[in-house]
Amino acid sequence: MTTLRPFEANIEVLKRIRPMCHADVRRVAFLHHQAMGKSLWAQLGQRFLREIYRGMLTTDSFLGFVYEEHGQIEGFIAGSEDTSAMMRQVFFSRGPRLTIAGALGLRNPKVLKHLLETPFYFRNSDSPNSDSTPAESLFCSFTPKLRGKRVSGHINKVLFDTLLERNHNTVKVTTEVDNHGANRQLQSWGFENKGQFSFYGKDMVLYVLDLTACNRLVAFDWTEPQAVIHFQSN
Repeated sequence: MTTLRPFEANIEVLKRIRPMCHADVRRVAFLHHQAMGKSLWAQLGQRFLREIYRGMLTTDSFLGFVYEEHGQIEGFIAGSEDTSAMMRQVFFSRGPRLTIAGALGLRNPKVLKHLLETPFYFRNSDSPNSDSTPAESLFCSFTPKLRGKRVSGHINKVLFDTLLERNHNTVKVTTEVDNHGANRQLQSWGFENKGQFSFYGKDMVLYVLDLTACNRLVAFDWTEPQAVIHFQSN
């Protein structure tokens, strides 16, 4: 892995990041829909997004953090220690609620077709070139005013540090081939391109980061009280 420049963490930014909770769901669903309106889940509507985030928050493997300014959530990141197990649990326990919540979107045959493909995501996104990586960064969104201000880098670091603390060696991210901004950001973090696959009719790239070798995750001292106050385990 190419040696990366250590992450210059801003304590003031870190102090505005905290674990996601149920009270955040409505705002998180809005931000998700606003930034990823053409994605499958967003096409099922904000009601569906609210229901699925409520479901993920009830699982043990979900990891979510929000960035807050002046009492308003301006960004979030959602990930999981085991996405496959988490989603099985969510759809098994909340299937009827999710169906009702996404009923309007399900009237679109294309959306329904893609939704039926969802169980195959985990098979398609496993890299044939490396060991299976259950931990995953799923969604990250910020309001436009914060783009380019390195806040997303801080919240990514919080997620990755948490996974490393919980003894995960790697984390994966998938993104569209033509999402050039996301591809550049992942490569800047040291993610390795593990290959491409087709899903939901789109060409996707699988990236994997070796958490144990990423110096951006070991250079910052989380023992400083003002840095860890918001990141104690629930």
